[in-house]
Amino acid sequence: MNSNLKIKQIEIYKADIPFHEPFKIAIMEITCAQSVFVKVITNQGIYGMGEANPYWGITGETQSINLAGAADLAKLLIGKDPLNIEERNREMNKYLVFNSTIRSAFDMALYDILGKVAGLPLYALLGGGKRSFWTDNTISIGDPEIVAKKAVDYMNQGFQAVKVKLGTTKEMDVARIKSIRRAIGDKLPIRIDANQGWDYHTAVATLTALEPFGIEYCEQPIAYWDYENLKRIREKTTIAIMADESLFDHHDAYKLAVNGCCDYFNIKLAKSGGIHNALKINAIAEGAGIKCMLGCMTETRLGLSAAAHVVSSRPNIKYADLDGYLFMKEDPIIGGAQYNVGEITITDEPGHGADVDPEFLKSCEKIKIE
Repeated sequence: MNSNLKIKQIEIYKADIPFHEPFKIAIMEITCAQSVFVKVITNQGIYGMGEANPYWGITGETQSINLAGAADLAKLLIGKDPLNIEERNREMNKYLVFNSTIRSAFDMALYDILGKVAGLPLYALLGGGKRSFWTDNTISIGDPEIVAKKAVDYMNQGFQAVKVKLGTTKEMDVARIKSIRRAIGDKLPIRIDANQGWDYHTAVATLTALEPFGIEYCEQPIAYWDYENLKRIREKTTIAIMADESLFDHHDAYKLAVNGCCDYFNIKLAKSGGIHNALKINAIAEGAGIKCMLGCMTETRLGLSAAAHVVSSRPNIKYADLDGYLFMKEDPIIGGAQYNVGEITITDEPGHGADVDPEFLKSCEKIKIE
C-alpha cells in the first residue's frame, strides 16, 4: 500500500488562541498563542499534523514569518516521500537555516504520518516505552505578592513543581523567590528561568543569594551566545545550570557539553527543528552524562503531544516543562496527550495521536499548496 506514498497536498492554518492573562518573560510578553498548524496529506489519504508556535525573541520567528516559510517549505516537499524523514529534514534544514520553529511543524507532521503508516504510537516508533510523567507550571514575571499567590494556587491544584520567570534585577528576583518560598514552604521544588535577562555579575550575585531557597535549577541566566560566562556562572554557584536559548541543535549540544557549560539541556522541538534533531541532542547529552528536559513554547496539546511522546521514549529526559496549553482560554485539540493536573499521559493511537477540531480549523485562515 505504502510503497509509492507521496506528499500530495499541504494545508497551513493561522491559529490565534487567547491566553487567560498576558505571559511575560525577561525578553518578551505575549497575550495569545500565535500558532501555525500544518497538515501534510499524502496521495493515499494518510495525513500528519504539526504545529509551530513562534517566540520571536528566542527563534527570530513571528507567525507571519512562519506562514510564509510554511508555504515555501510546502512547495519544497510536495511530491516527495514523507517516510524518508532523514532526507526531508536535510532539505528543510538547508533551505530555511534559522527557521527552526516552522521546520519543527513539518517534522512533527512527518513523524505523525510515519506512525500512522506503521500503526505505532510515536513513543514506540522511536523505540521507547510508555510512561506517564509530570510537568511543572510556569509563573510569569510579576510582583512578589502576585507570584506567591499563583505558586500557592498551583500547589493547591496538585502540581509537584513550580517554574518562576526571573531575569530583572537582583532585588526584585530575590524578592519574588523569597515571597514564593514563604508562601508554599518547603513542599515544592522551585525552578527558575532568567531567559537571558541577567549579565554575568547580576547572575552570580542573584544565584548566590537564592542558594538557600531550594532552587532545583536555573535556566539560561545570561545571553545565549555567552558560552564562556555560562561556564563561569556554573562554577560560581551550587544551583544547577540549564542551557535553553544557547541550545538549538546538536551542534550547540556538542559545544555546551565539551566546554562544561551546564548541568542540564532544555530541548524544545521549536528550537531544534523538530523530533529528528531533538533525538540527536538527547544522544549527545546521554554520551556526556547530561540529563535533559523537554520544554515548550506555548503550543496547544498538538505540539505538546508530540513532545510528550519524545519524553516517554527517552529515559534520559528527566524533566518536562510542557505547560503551554494551560495558559489558553480554549483547547481546540482532539485526542493526544491528556493532563490530570500536571500529570501527562500519552495515548496508544498511531502517530502522536492529536488532531485539531475541524470546526476550529474552519475559523482559521488557510493556505493550501498542491
